[in-house]
Amino acid sequence: MTARGYDNVLLPTDGSEATLAAVEEAGHIAALSGATVHVLSIADTRNRFESPTAGLAVDAWEQAEHERAEAAIDRAVEALPDDVPTERVVRAGIPKTEVLDYVDETDVDLVVMGTHGRTGLDHYLIGSVTERVVRNSPVPVLTVRAEE
Repeated sequence: MTARGYDNVLLPTDGSEATLAAVEEAGHIAALSGATVHVLSIADTRNRFESPTAGLAVDAWEQAEHERAEAAIDRAVEALPDDVPTERVVRAGIPKTEVLDYVDETDVDLVVMGTHGRTGLDHYLIGSVTERVVRNSPVPVLTVRAEE
């Protein structure tokens, strides 16, 4: 991190409205500090909802996840200010693990993530990638709550 702010801002995205709420903040921070925004999306390899026995082959699932991740990055990059430099990254794996691994492997000095603001049973059942990143990130994490 430089005296003027951040050099590299990580913006993990799944294409959700919560993520898009974070795009504005990441863009603003990057524009003020001259930072590059690393737009990261994870092709989830857990195949949670479909399986080969459910009629969707593993390779078809992986291809669909990769395409979803690319589309999520496209959507986020389009919403960032034109003068903010970006790095586009698609990784395959478990989202919370891949986000934290990316932080460890690069010189990111801030993570900006959206949150749905779920509580109670919804939070317990769905879990929160953002919460896990906040708890385990070695760099600051700014969370931005999605509009209701």
